Amino acid sequence: MNFYAIRGAITTSENSREEILRQTRRLLSEIKQRNHIEIEDIISIIFTATKDLDAVYPAVAARELGMTSIPLSCCQEMYVAGSLEKCIRVMIHIQLKEKRNLKPIYLDKAVSLRPDLAKVTIAIDGPAGAGKSTVAKLLAAKLGILYLDTGAMYRAMGLKVIENGGNPRESKEVLPLLPSTDIKVEYDKGEQRIYLDDREVTKVIRTQQISTAASDVGTIPAVRKKLVELQQLIAKENSLVMDGRDIGTYVMPQASLKIFLTASCEERARRRYEELKQKGMDTDFDTVLKDIIHRDNNDTNREYAPLRKADDAILIDTTNKNIDQVVNEIEGLLKV
Repeated sequence: MNFYAIRGAITTSENSREEILRQTRRLLSEIKQRNHIEIEDIISIIFTATKDLDAVYPAVAARELGMTSIPLSCCQEMYVAGSLEKCIRVMIHIQLKEKRNLKPIYLDKAVSLRPDLAKVTIAIDGPAGAGKSTVAKLLAAKLGILYLDTGAMYRAMGLKVIENGGNPRESKEVLPLLPSTDIKVEYDKGEQRIYLDDREVTKVIRTQQISTAASDVGTIPAVRKKLVELQQLIAKENSLVMDGRDIGTYVMPQASLKIFLTASCEERARRRYEELKQKGMDTDFDTVLKDIIHRDNNDTNREYAPLRKADDAILIDTTNKNIDQVVNEIEGLLKV
């Protein structure tokens, strides 16, 4: 016989019996499935939980999965200041006839415990002008992972509608264009480039008109479905930072870390106004503020995947913070 021990961990969103058991069952099932282990192979299991989880013993979940004759033990994880909260860890001892390479399994926020093993996905949501794209780009560069600007994809779709003489707010004028629309995201020397129907539009889509059009087409379910499928495919294959308005709630609900950035309307309009002025674009503050308010209304009230903070997302108000402070704060959360 060959004897092994497999480690794994998962986090919970709250200290409740239902959530602890659900997440523990999920972790145990993932370990068994990915390593092709049967209950009969298991010798014993040691569970540990952080001190903020005391609603139920995680071992109850193992019993529910049929592990009724396996010795189980539950302990409290040693507390270390600043360590990962609401975390359940397991060590499973098994015996196998054949030699095998087994995989430790770390899920949800617990992936930060073993970044060498896990793919890291970071979802950054928030209203227009909160600093999502700037923060996401810098964070991705600092972590050495990909950055996916989902907003650019909607901008490309908005551009397609406008160039074809359509109204981005009218689904009847947008839907006929979808079958012939091809939007690609490529990376060249660390820079993201957006292609619309094989034409690069990276710079063309950065105007106030296209910004509004992006928000308008984003309220159309068929448009979001098409682009979300592409976004999820990219996230499945890469460690990345993705920003948008429904990333943590819809596009990547199982992201390693979810952030919701916000700031006052006036502050967000000021930032956008300064950005447009630096690019030499002719606009005024009141117009930009009006557009910010319009986009907020569109994004929060659309029926399909509206802008909202995910229950397990961390809220960061950027009104009185500079970009470096926000990036460092998020990086610190990932390492917790």
